[in-house]
Amino acid sequence: MQLGLVGLGKMGGNMRERIRRAGHTVIGYDRNPDLADVHSLQELVDGLQGPRVVWVMVPAGAATQSTIDELAELLSPGDIVVDGGNSRWTDDERHAVELGIKGIGFVDCGVSGGVWGLENGYALMYGGDADHVAKVQPIFDALKPAGEFGSVHAGKVGAGHFAKMVHNGIEYAMMQAYAEGWELLEKVDSVTDVREVFRSWQEGTVIRSWLLDLAVNALDDDEHLEKLRGYAQDSGEGRWTVEAAIDNAVPLPAITASLFARFASRQDDSPQMKMIAALRNQFGGHAVENKK
Repeated sequence: MQLGLVGLGKMGGNMRERIRRAGHTVIGYDRNPDLADVHSLQELVDGLQGPRVVWVMVPAGAATQSTIDELAELLSPGDIVVDGGNSRWTDDERHAVELGIKGIGFVDCGVSGGVWGLENGYALMYGGDADHVAKVQPIFDALKPAGEFGSVHAGKVGAGHFAKMVHNGIEYAMMQAYAEGWELLEKVDSVTDVREVFRSWQEGTVIRSWLLDLAVNALDDDEHLEKLRGYAQDSGEGRWTVEAAIDNAVPLPAITASLFARFASRQDDSPQMKMIAALRNQFGGHAVENKK
C-alpha cells in the first residue's frame, strides 16, 4: 500500500525504511529538506492515491496539532490520519472529533522500539474504530517485530497512547530499580566487579530483560558511568501516568517514586536535602556539611 509519513527523525526515518523493506510505498515529509521526499504536506497528499493514509510522527503538543490541522484541510473524506507520536490520549479524542467532522478517520498508535526498531521491529499499541485500523493494518504488520506478539488493537481512540503511556510508566520504575541496585553494588567494598554481576543476571534470573541488556551495554562502554552527569529528563508520559492514576484512584507507588527520583536528579544542591540535614542536626546532633 501507499503511506504518507510526516516526521523523519530518529524514529520516523527508520520506520520509513522498514516499511519500504516490506514492499510498501512511503512518501515522507520533514521540515529538514535533506530528509524529505517531498517539500510540503500538499505535495505529500497529492502524491498519494485515495483513500489515503498519512502517519504523523512529530513531537506531541503544538507540532502534532498544527500538522493535523493542516492535514484536515488537505485530506478528503475516507482518508485516515495516524498519530504515532507520544501524544496524550485526551488529545487523541479531540483530534478524532475534529477530523471526523470532515469524514476523515483517526487512529492513535503508541510506538516503542527506539533506535533498534529498524532491525528488531516496533512494538505497536493502537486505538480507533476497527474499520480505520483495518486500512492501516498492512503498515502495522510491516513495522511490528517478527513473531506472534508485538502489536495490539488496544481499544477505541486514545487507547493506544494510553497503553503506551502506562508502558513508559512501567519502564520508569524498572529503570529506577536497576539504577538503585547498581548504586548499592557500587557502594560496597565486597563486590569487586559490578559490571559482571549485572552481566550474570542476563541468563537464568527473573529480572533479566532487554533493559538489563542495555544496562550491560552501557557499563561495557563506561564501567563506572564516570562520563555521565547524574541527570535524567522525563518525557511527560511518566507524569501523565501518575495523573491518570490519581484520576482513577489507582495506587502507583513505584512508578510515582521513579518519576520523583528524576526530579531529584536535576537538583545539584537539593533544597529538600537541606531541610532534612537541618532537622537531623536539630533533633539528633547529626553533622551537616556546609557549602564550600
